[in-house]
Amino acid sequence: MAKSGLASRLYRGEADLNIVGRRKLWFAVAGVLALIAVLSFAIRGFSLGIEFAGGNSLVVPASVGTLDDTERQVNDILAAKGGGVQVATAQKVGGTNGDSYEMRTPELTPTQANDVKTAIADKFGIPFSQVGGNQVSASFGSQVTERALLGLLIFIAVVAVYLILRFEWRMAVAAITSLFMNLILTAGIYSLVGFEVTPSTIIGFLTILGFALYDVVVVFDKVQENTRGITANNNLTYGEAANLALNQSLMRSLNTSVVALLPVGGLLFIGAGLLGAGTLKDLGLVLFVGMAVAFLTSILLATPLLVLLKNQDPRISAHHKRVLARRGAIARGELTPKGAPRAATVTDEPIDPEAAALAGAAPKVGSRPVGKRPTATRGGRPSGGGNRPGGAKRR
Repeated sequence: MAKSGLASRLYRGEADLNIVGRRKLWFAVAGVLALIAVLSFAIRGFSLGIEFAGGNSLVVPASVGTLDDTERQVNDILAAKGGGVQVATAQKVGGTNGDSYEMRTPELTPTQANDVKTAIADKFGIPFSQVGGNQVSASFGSQVTERALLGLLIFIAVVAVYLILRFEWRMAVAAITSLFMNLILTAGIYSLVGFEVTPSTIIGFLTILGFALYDVVVVFDKVQENTRGITANNNLTYGEAANLALNQSLMRSLNTSVVALLPVGGLLFIGAGLLGAGTLKDLGLVLFVGMAVAFLTSILLATPLLVLLKNQDPRISAHHKRVLARRGAIARGELTPKGAPRAATVTDEPIDPEAAALAGAAPKVGSRPVGKRPTATRGGRPSGGGNRPGGAKRR
């Protein structure tokens, strides 16, 4: 029979990808990427929109020409009337009176703004009233940032309480660390590429947190199912059971991410790219980047980090050593696996009591330690004191 492909094995949860076993590699990659992101924050910073940096916006009807040609002519006007500033961003927007072009510039004085609007009206031969514009203070962006940070803190607190009640504190730590890494990497991409940060971007950042949390909870629920009562058997370590859960839920996470990315990709590439709906670009871009990063962090970071934390638990650590000792004993022929025929062997080598204890079966839940029992005779009476009083013998 031909061996099935990777896609079909992923669908059945039989891909057997060693994700948890390579956790040092994933941690190293995540650390390097996070360092690059932080350095980008410090060196390059962010390309802040007009709402955060402050500035002016100029709006002209789309009937004056193409967006590129209009932006070029407005830049010429700004060089002469606006103190040499240039258009920072230009996009096509819709409205009740038809489509128009919105161009954002650094902050202009009231006199400069009025001169620029007059020159634009003369250049394109349109009434002065059709040239819109307003000034935005940087304080608006600071207010949006403060509200976003407050919402983020409330979200993290509620998520931590939920995960502790639903799972345990180690899973809460792993999930929240994955969320923060998701934010850092997404923000790092924005900083490196130079994407503009707007209020829509902040809204998108908060939105991807919910998606990332959903993906992590799906995987952790399967991990909890596979590791329930893990110390009662010596076949799998906690890390192996968690890795099995990852393989079993990997296709579900992949399908969820693809289904979520398809409409967001349509919003970004079709709506903003082909149709020119620039107002959709800011929201669609952060959702697309954040959801893609959230899938990777939920698989490659959250569960391996959970295994690292769980291995610090003395009970899980002892179980891990017991499983490895048992496998070593089986490999050396000192222990026969359950269900295998036992071969009669004679050896003069002494048996290490500690290795034998580790390699033995784990005690069942609720069992009591086995001690020496007194040798009983027929009828359940202990030997040596079975004679009846007075020397009478049992008939």
